[in-house]
Amino acid sequence: MAAAKALSFDPIEEAHRQWVDHGWVEAADGMAVVTSIMRAQQIYLARIDATLRPFDLTFARFELLTLLSFTRSGSLPLSKAGARLQVHPASITNAVDRLEAQGFVQRTPHQTDRRTTLVELLPAGRKVLAKATADINELVFAAPGLSATESRRLFALLRRVRAAAGDFAP
Repeated sequence: MAAAKALSFDPIEEAHRQWVDHGWVEAADGMAVVTSIMRAQQIYLARIDATLRPFDLTFARFELLTLLSFTRSGSLPLSKAGARLQVHPASITNAVDRLEAQGFVQRTPHQTDRRTTLVELLPAGRKVLAKATADINELVFAAPGLSATESRRLFALLRRVRAAAGDFAP
């Protein structure tokens, strides 16, 4: 897939100018911020998808494998995994279904609570996760297009947005 030719101007900056010209001054900066975040999300997602494609993983499935790898037991209740990843129960079920079909995880009954199903990371999942993590760290996370200082500052600003939206208690 050929890269799109770079524009000779910043379309979001132009949209900002148009917002101001149309009298929406109080919303112009917010529009530019939100639109820039949405565009940055597209850019990062394309890089992530390209990096994870050889492993037949999506970012959602990569995140689930990573979350499981961070636990002491390598397993979590499905509901807890969904809550920690901040996704709808149907999304976590779909991710587990796909990972289970790939042989990367398995569902197991909870030892003491018959109502709870655990999702457990399998050795094949650990193996693919190690390779995928090495690639995503090198090709995406270590090179976000910002300096380390800028990255920390942007994270802090976006953390405020997430806290204000109720993602977590600050």
